Amino acid sequence: MGIHPLAAAATEADLIAARTQMALSLGWHIILACFGVGMPAITLIAEWRGHRTGDIGYRLLARRWARAMGVLFAVGAVSGTILSFEMGLLWPGLMGTYGEVIGLPFSLEGIAFFVEAIFLGIYLYAWDRLTPGKHILSGIPIVVAGVASAFFVVTANAWMQQPTGFEVAHGRIVSVSPWAAMFNPATPPQTVHMILAAFMVTGFGIASVYAVAMLRGRRDRYHRLGFLLPFTVAAIVTPVQIGVGDWAAHFVADNQPVKLAAMEGVFHTMRGSPLHLGGVAVDGELRYALEIPRGLSLLARWSPDAEIEGLDRVPEADWPPVNIVHWSFQIMVAVGFALLILAVWLAVTWKHHRDLPRSPWFTRAAALSGVGAVAALEAGWTVTEVGRQPWIVYRVMRTADAVNPAPGLVYGFVIVTAVYVALTVASVYVLRLLARHSPVPIAPQESDVTGYKVV
Repeated sequence: MGIHPLAAAATEADLIAARTQMALSLGWHIILACFGVGMPAITLIAEWRGHRTGDIGYRLLARRWARAMGVLFAVGAVSGTILSFEMGLLWPGLMGTYGEVIGLPFSLEGIAFFVEAIFLGIYLYAWDRLTPGKHILSGIPIVVAGVASAFFVVTANAWMQQPTGFEVAHGRIVSVSPWAAMFNPATPPQTVHMILAAFMVTGFGIASVYAVAMLRGRRDRYHRLGFLLPFTVAAIVTPVQIGVGDWAAHFVADNQPVKLAAMEGVFHTMRGSPLHLGGVAVDGELRYALEIPRGLSLLARWSPDAEIEGLDRVPEADWPPVNIVHWSFQIMVAVGFALLILAVWLAVTWKHHRDLPRSPWFTRAAALSGVGAVAALEAGWTVTEVGRQPWIVYRVMRTADAVNPAPGLVYGFVIVTAVYVALTVASVYVLRLLARHSPVPIAPQESDVTGYKVV
């Protein structure tokens, strides 16, 4: 039920422009947000290992990653600011109606952001002014604030999936409980799933850079450490993430059956529903899919004869775009298991040989792991957001009722796209510039430890 006076005033073109702009902004920002969550922890581990073992390679990596972290944080602050304005400018129906309900997590995220910014400044500019122990301690608040920031933002999105903490009386929002809204039923699986995904994107993303360098013949200790440390973090997280993903899928099955039906291409309610691999939705049925008999009923309900609700249970106007949701889910799961295979490959090889796999195919796959992790992340968020459609607040407010009715939203989309293109070019340029230079001057004899010429 949409209760905002702006309801249904926007044109279809403006609605599409607003949704596309939001998708672009979220899809772009979420990658930087992941590095904001995972990179501080990985950098601190490298610095701690460097001081504990005396290995200059770890220390060089920590310094280099810290500088990259500063760049990504600055760019992420820009894209995050754009998003905060877009929430009000594009979706006044949502914020005007439910702002008092979901305002708390955004306020807390702002506090976490400032804590992260303050301690990141200390961490970067006091590197040579604090003792090693105190410097590492100064980085811990960055890790905590980054994780907290992600948690608070995702609780707001979880509320859009399972709205709680308010009542509607005579067309007005009453009995508001911001804490109940923030800790809604979707918060536990969704926040854990997102935070683990951030560590996977960061770990595989950093490791893939060094895997590319190794494919080009740079197999010295510096590059091996640069690959092994973040890849190990991501590899440890991957099987845990798959378990959490199963938890999240069961939550969807219990609370958003229409989304589950779109994820699996189930058009007709049935018992003993098969699990679909691939397939295309055409004319109200999923075609060309490989079916695993009773697989979906078993996975979703723990019983091969359990009933799975199909899209026929709701009007077609309430269906999400089935092919987009279905294929996004397929991509997320496929990439997740591919990364799990890579993680197991490394674990088995390390257990037997205390070394990285020597096969060039492992290194080639590892070089693609960062792109794969980002693809799985974007696909997962597509399932979450597009699978909720046509609702911006699930079964409470439609997306069309929340959009800004002002004409010309398409021009805003063009401008924001140009901004993100400029941000992308600038970010890549600065990061490549940092990669060409040694992070810190070190003594000549220390360059031999890394096998890396210091300039």
